[in-house]
Amino acid sequence: MNEATPSNNLLVVFSHGKESGPLGNKIRALMRVAERLGVQTLSVNYREHPAGTMHDQDAPGEAERRIAQLCATPLPAHHQLILVGSSMGGYVSTVASLPMQAHGLFLLAPAFYLPGYAVREPTPNTPLVHIVHGWVDDVVPAQHSIRFAQQHRCDLHLIDGDHRLNDALPKIEPLFELFLKQFLSECNSPTPTSDRQ
Repeated sequence: MNEATPSNNLLVVFSHGKESGPLGNKIRALMRVAERLGVQTLSVNYREHPAGTMHDQDAPGEAERRIAQLCATPLPAHHQLILVGSSMGGYVSTVASLPMQAHGLFLLAPAFYLPGYAVREPTPNTPLVHIVHGWVDDVVPAQHSIRFAQQHRCDLHLIDGDHRLNDALPKIEPLFELFLKQFLSECNSPTPTSDRQ
């Protein structure tokens, strides 16, 4: 099978951070990784109203507004859904994973356990959660992801990087590619006869 040939019904939806945008460096890099594997991608724009006016990124309840926007976003046809989020987008993706019935989460420096966020203990809908966090993050301490990963038994990759993780993209891209390949491999594996209805 050619990796570039669409051969699955997986959709990856990206949620950017508070101060970035839907086509920032990290999202564009990871979108290319997914698309090379024939995976559909969509990046949600949380910065602008449909009419073109800007949302106030510092407004109280902005994270919860984004959760509602993500859950209401029309999605292309798909059978499996992976949510990818960075910083506030990691929190948004995790909280939205339950109502959206996501099958996987890939999170970059997720904004867990911060003041002003309504859900104090976010719980992922799926056991398939991979987190990447920088050791020298001065916005969301790496200890927050360690706490979350320990509680939910997630895969956690702690790397040399700050909150934005832009300089760490050469390390993050292969981690994301491996995450997707493993997911696709499991989806394409034959169902054992004993498990069939």
